[in-house]
Amino acid sequence: MKNEKKLVKKIRLWVVFFILALVGSGITAFPIEWGLGILSRIMNISPAVPADTYTGMHHWLAFAYQGVLQTNATYPFIFYGTDWLAFAHLVIAVAFMGVYFRPVRNKWIIHWAMIACVGIIPLAFICGSIRGIPFYWQLIDCSFGVFGIIPLLLLNKYIKQLQSAAGIPDFRY
Repeated sequence: MKNEKKLVKKIRLWVVFFILALVGSGITAFPIEWGLGILSRIMNISPAVPADTYTGMHHWLAFAYQGVLQTNATYPFIFYGTDWLAFAHLVIAVAFMGVYFRPVRNKWIIHWAMIACVGIIPLAFICGSIRGIPFYWQLIDCSFGVFGIIPLLLLNKYIKQLQSAAGIPDFRY
C-alpha cells in the first residue's frame, strides 16, 4: 500500500509537469507577434532592417518576424489558426486530468500522447520542407516530440508498476 501511494504521487507530479508544459507551450501561441518581438529584441534583430541583412538563425527570425508583422497588419484573421493551436494544447492538457485522477484506467491517454510525440517528427520534416522552414528549425520542432516523450515513458512505467502493485488486471479488448 505504501509503494502504491508513492507511485501515485510520482505519477501525479509528472502529470502536473506535463500539463504545465502543454499549457505553457499553448499560451505562447496566442501572442505570436509580441513573443517574436521580444525574441527579436533579445537577438538584436530590428524589424526595420531587411531579413536578408542577417545570416543563419538571425535571418530566419528576422524573416519570420517581418512576415508576422506584415500578415497581422493586413490579414490578422490568419492568426486565428494559431489561436486554435493554443486552444488545442489547453484541451489536451485537460485530458491529462484523467491520468491524474485515475492513472491505470486512463493509461491510454499516455499511449495516445506517445504516438503524438512520435508523429511530430514526420510532420515537422514533411510540412517543414513544404513550407520552407529551415532544417535547424525543423529539428527544434522535432525536439517537442523527443523531449515530450521522456516524461510520458516515465509515466507509462510508473502506471504499469502501480497496476502491478495494486493487482489490477490488464484488460484487452
